[in-house]
Formats: sequence, C-alpha cells, structure tokens
Amino acid sequence: MNAEISTPTAELTQRLSATPRGARLARHLTAAQLATWGCPHDSDLNDTAQHLVAELAANAVTHGRVPGRDFELRLLLLPEATLRIEVSDPRGDRRLRYVTDPDADGGRGLILVTLLAQTWGVTERTVGKTVWAELALGERLKADSRPGPSTPHPAHRATHPARHTPAP
Repeated sequence: MNAEISTPTAELTQRLSATPRGARLARHLTAAQLATWGCPHDSDLNDTAQHLVAELAANAVTHGRVPGRDFELRLLLLPEATLRIEVSDPRGDRRLRYVTDPDADGGRGLILVTLLAQTWGVTERTVGKTVWAELALGERLKADSRPGPSTPHPAHRATHPARHTPAP
C-alpha cells in the first residue's frame, strides 16, 4: 500500500558527508533536535531515536556510499504522535539483509532497528533509497514545544508495512 507521509508538525533535514564522522554527527543532531522538541537528552525516546539514527546512518555510509555523494538525515514529527526518521543514500540497491551469525563481525543492525522501531521500511527515490523508521511518541513531547507546521518534501512517498520482514 502506498501512502503520502502526513504533513509534519516539525521537521529537520540535513545533508551530511558519507563518512563515519557524518554518521556520528547525524546522531548528535538527532539528540539535539529532539531536546529542542521537548524530549530531553537523557530520555528513553531520545536514546532510542539516537540508536536508530546511528544504525541507519552507519548503513548509509558503509553500504549506501557513492564517492562524492552525501547522505541525508530527516526527522519529522507527525501529527499522529509519531517520530519518523529517514536516512537517504545515493545507492539504489534496496536489498537489505539480516545477519544472525554470532561469529560475524557485523550485520546485526537491522535486527536492532526491527526491535526498536514501531515500523520501518525502504522507499525508492529518484536517486538512491530512503530507509525510514517510526517511533510512537505518545504524550512524551509537550504540544506547546513543537514548532509550527512545515511542508513535506514532495518527492517522499512511502510504503507503510505493518512491520518490515526480511526476505528469506
């Protein structure tokens, strides 16, 4: 099922270098932006969002990197009391895989995303892909701390599965 993303009540969009430093900066920007939106640095929600961004950004700079191209971090506060995290990279390959081998050096990040996010998925872009994850906010953010409405990027269309499941 394809659906437009709801108009966010607040948004942060930032392009970052496709380097480990850029991935770290994405995490720091997330922590600071959520604190600005009324979710303190030391809260569970802020911590969970940082972990999700760290994983998605690390994947973007490790597996989605194209020399000379940046990746993009986008945070959206949606009216349905949801935080949407989007990390876009220029590589169009949408194949994502889980690695469950306990002896592997890495590759367990998507398991972490599955456990932390309410839902997540992959959306095609004109160039590359966007991996997104959503977190339920509940009443954790004060409504009066949210900035005014902003306009969503028109190129962002998403598929909203109930829960992303990996290919066998």
